[in-house]
Formats: sequence, C-alpha cells, structure tokens
Amino acid sequence: MKKLLGPVGILIALVVIVALWVMSAYNGLVALDQKALSQWAQVENAYQRRADLIPNLVETVKGAAAFEKDTFTQVTEARAKVGQVNLGGNPASDPEAFAKFQQAQDGLSSALSRLMVVVEKYPDLKATQNFRDLQVQLEGTENRITVERQRFNEAAQGFNTKRMSFPTVIIANFMGKRFQEKAYFKSQPGAETAPKVQF
Repeated sequence: MKKLLGPVGILIALVVIVALWVMSAYNGLVALDQKALSQWAQVENAYQRRADLIPNLVETVKGAAAFEKDTFTQVTEARAKVGQVNLGGNPASDPEAFAKFQQAQDGLSSALSRLMVVVEKYPDLKATQNFRDLQVQLEGTENRITVERQRFNEAAQGFNTKRMSFPTVIIANFMGKRFQEKAYFKSQPGAETAPKVQF
C-alpha cells in the first residue's frame, strides 16, 4: 500500500502543479488582454473627442471661407468613414478590421491637414477667438491620440510578448480566438519623409 501511495502522490502533485501553472498562465493572459482592451477604449475616447470637435471647426471655417467646398466635403466624408468602421469587442485581434480603422483615421487626419492649409489663406479667420479655441482643442486632442496610441501599442506589446512566450503560447493556441495576437498602430504611409516647406 505504501509503495502505491508514493507514485500516486507524485502524480497528484504533478497534476496540481500543471493545473496551477495553466491557471496562472490563463489569468495572466486575461489580465494583459483586459489592459489592452482598456487602453483601446482610451484610444477610441480620444478619436471620439476629435470627431466631436470637427463639425464645430468646419462650421467656423465655413463662415470665413465659403468657397472652399471641396475641402469641407472631404473632411465631412472622412469623418463619416471613421464613424462607419466597427471593430467589435476585441478590436486589435482582427488585423483586417484594425487596418480599416487605422486607414479611416489616417484619412481623417489627412483631410484635417488640408483644412488647416485652407485656414492659412484666411488670416482674419485665424484671429477669431472661436477658431483659436477650437484649433487649440484639436491640437490637444491630436496629442492625446498620439499618447493613447503609444500606450495601446505598449499594452499590445505586453500581451503579445506573454502570448507568444513558451509555454504560454500553448494555452493561447488552445483557447483559439480568445487570445489572438494584438495589432499595432503604425505611422501613416509616407510619414518617414519630411514635408517640404516652400516660401
């Protein structure tokens, strides 16, 4: 009887150790996944703030630059495209949807840049308090977006590192889509080239 208890005790101890390790690895993935999702919510919050400011900015500029309709149309259409992109519950786990989201946001950033070029043509507009306030808020929002995207990338990196580490990768793969690798925000195409300034 004592000879039988020894191997059974060792087997039970091994099963308990493996079970504890699996629980620890799973809970670690859940914590990092939730951190990435929480940070994603902050990214969306910053983008929503920008989307909320844009109509006010466009209307302010329209008053001073009524004949720049193409630019206003482009900004409005880009904002509408951003609103149509839906990533669902686990945003960065679907690389295709994430790429569409980033492309829509990059399109809106580009349209806003064109709007600011229009503004440069109208010095009286830049002097109005309402426009200056909106511009300051928009610049602050763009900075927030940059910070939140960086924080999301850091959270995604932490998750991806844990997810891809051995032996945690075994549990992540066993869980299927529950723990998909997170996508990263990347710079806009052409961002590595400095803009040319001409006077």
